[in-house]
Amino acid sequence: MEIFLVGGAVRDELLGLPVKERDWVVVGATPEDLLKRGFKPVGKDFPVFLHPETHEEYALARTERKVAPGYHGFHFHAQPDVSLVDDLARRDLTINAMARDAEGQLLDPYGGLRDLEHRCLRHVSSAFAEDPVRILRLARFAARYAPLGFRVAAETVELMRDMVASGEVDTLVPERVWAEMVRALGTRQPARFIEVLRECGALARIFPEIDRLFGVPQPAQCHPEIDTGVHTLLCLEQAVRLGTDSMVRFAVLVHDLGKGTTPPAEWPRHPNHEERGEDLVKSLCQRLRTPREYRDLGVMTARYHTQCHRARTLPPEAIVKTLQALDAFRKPQRFEQFLLACEADARGRTGLEDRPYPQADFLRNAYQAAVVDVRPLLERGLTGAALAEGLRLKRVQAVAKLQGDESPSENTAG
Repeated sequence: MEIFLVGGAVRDELLGLPVKERDWVVVGATPEDLLKRGFKPVGKDFPVFLHPETHEEYALARTERKVAPGYHGFHFHAQPDVSLVDDLARRDLTINAMARDAEGQLLDPYGGLRDLEHRCLRHVSSAFAEDPVRILRLARFAARYAPLGFRVAAETVELMRDMVASGEVDTLVPERVWAEMVRALGTRQPARFIEVLRECGALARIFPEIDRLFGVPQPAQCHPEIDTGVHTLLCLEQAVRLGTDSMVRFAVLVHDLGKGTTPPAEWPRHPNHEERGEDLVKSLCQRLRTPREYRDLGVMTARYHTQCHRARTLPPEAIVKTLQALDAFRKPQRFEQFLLACEADARGRTGLEDRPYPQADFLRNAYQAAVVDVRPLLERGLTGAALAEGLRLKRVQAVAKLQGDESPSENTAG
């Protein structure tokens, strides 16, 4: 029995990056051999075990054969006669197909070290085309390693295009799509994830609502970059710059979906894109089975981002109505996430990346002013609708007082 360190731990060590987890491959052993040594089985589709002390994953060396479409359409062969080279051959990218033996010697049968040095993401073999999830994984790796200068090999892009054309990508299940997407959103360059999917044609099949934004114009006076898809990716860059979490980045990604359905006769204007965007975000989230908190923030950002941009010119009644629609008084943390998404939207415009965004601070102040004391209303015996209306009026008065000290600014984005 031989044990090898494989995959991401070897790759990231060679890149000088922190190694967060270690995976191991066991060659020349059976499941019974590991069970006798106290390993605990966890794999459902193929033999994977947890080390009794470190709890790291140890998988028996295996090969696989495609027997049906989709991610689960594989037959696995895990026997003592499977070699390390056989096992590494089934991996997706050459940079993930390296190993170290017990003495620390690097084993690199498929040129992973060369591709690391050349900053290239390249598939190991044509077997890459058998698993549609690998398109998403590669796009995520492209986003993760973009700051290091990695690119996707031309032949790998062509292979992914063939996968899209063959319909293999259509077999992706929502849970895997969302899992890879949310991990990509957490990288330093999540826009690269979208770019790679678009380059191979997968974006139109997996995220058609996002794909149709590209080529849709916006008014040049507000959006020097003009193209809505380009604007969306610029917004993602600004969301990263603002230090946002993946939930805010998702909201930024979907905030302008409504512009993708604007009739061309109305271009470059996009009247009512907020309402259309709200419905599209709901549909996308239902299809991908996204967590509720992602959906809710995405829907609110699509529906109310222009209200935020115009906040300093809105009457106090409209400001209070917007705060109530955002449920800001019950969920102030999500309200703060909404403001960050709107700021990323305003900054995601060519040449305007560093322009101040006072609307966010104004709405923060408006929210604070509108958190009024309800006790005088209760002491007057108000209940139900009368209490709600009395509270609304107090909030409007508080915001009106605040506005008296503010000077309005023009709308900065849409």
